[in-house]
Amino acid sequence: MVKAVKRLTWLICTFAMALVLIKPMSVNAEEERSAVYVQVPGDWEAPCVWAWDEDGNNAFEAWPGGETEADADNEGWYYIWIPSWADHVIVNANEGSVQTGELVLEGGNAWITVEDAENAAVSYEALTKGDIPEYVEKFEIHVDVPDSWEAPCLWAWSAPDGTNAFAAWPGEAFKQGEDGWYTGKAPVWVNSVIVNANEGSVQTEDIAIDPAELWITVEEDGSFEFSYDDPNAVSAPDIHVNVQAPADWETPCLWAWSAPDGTNAFAAWPGEPFAAGEEGWLTLSVPGWINSVIVSGNEGSVQTTDISVETGKDIWLVVTGPEAYEVFYEKPADTAAVSNKEAASDTEAADAGESAEQTEAVDVDAAADAQTAEAGISTGTIVLIVVVCVAVIALAAYFILKKKKA
Repeated sequence: MVKAVKRLTWLICTFAMALVLIKPMSVNAEEERSAVYVQVPGDWEAPCVWAWDEDGNNAFEAWPGGETEADADNEGWYYIWIPSWADHVIVNANEGSVQTGELVLEGGNAWITVEDAENAAVSYEALTKGDIPEYVEKFEIHVDVPDSWEAPCLWAWSAPDGTNAFAAWPGEAFKQGEDGWYTGKAPVWVNSVIVNANEGSVQTEDIAIDPAELWITVEEDGSFEFSYDDPNAVSAPDIHVNVQAPADWETPCLWAWSAPDGTNAFAAWPGEPFAAGEEGWLTLSVPGWINSVIVSGNEGSVQTTDISVETGKDIWLVVTGPEAYEVFYEKPADTAAVSNKEAASDTEAADAGESAEQTEAVDVDAAADAQTAEAGISTGTIVLIVVVCVAVIALAAYFILKKKKA
């Protein structure tokens, strides 16, 4: 008996250890990244990658996405690291004016060869030589310099150990945007920068910073001011988007953005669900700088087309179908009564359906109870018969044994 108990205990312990060993490790998806290499036509300048997943979660805040870096060891190839969960990509260039179609990745590192906008091939076997550069998280630094400061560059390092972010002075060249500001990137481990120009002959003093996106304004004499808030950001009070959507569009949501720069108001599709407003309207507060919206329903499976709207104004949208809608900038008086009437009809129909379902449920429950009772009687009868049979057999055996002894 003791041996049996010991053997059972050993088996239980072994099983528990097996469960621990096969338990999958939990990994933060945001920390897992895959390298995407791209080779593009010669007239595709500054290639970028836009990436997302099937649920509409975007890897980057705004189109055209993340800018790739040239691989110094593989001429004509550019690379970028994207989150591993972002398995849908578009390669684009020339500030997003040319692009491929949607490409679905299977996971892991990928090499994309783009012949033109209509033709792109994906390979999971390396098409480049040497090791893939390691992923380094970076942050953006924006600078505004005098006109006499030509070809401004960024020099960055970690103090006090003196580890430099770039191989040689004057560092990495900034790229100028349409707004006149220059933008560069530095690894998150740096805490000191210098802005210089004219091949390093003019420069600021050392600037101690935190590793976060910042804006530096440089004067002619090299003096500077910097801020972690975008001085060019459009300040606009929030607005309200009010909607009446078709009755069969469950949980209507709003997707909103700024065109043509592609800055989204929400992190992932289908956006934010509307809240119940007054007089049958659904409502949602959004930033006042948005100028484009989409109303969707049924978890984003039905939606309107892109709707252009004026910035800074409250909006009333009456949606009757994917391509049928009206936009108002003052609350329309003639739609509230219709909406309330439709809502009342829908409520009455729903109540009637609910009553019918409840009646049917009661009938089903009653039938189930009857079946349960019948099953209980049958089971009880069977048990009684078995008990009687056992008793009879036992008595018979008793008398047989008694007779043999006599």
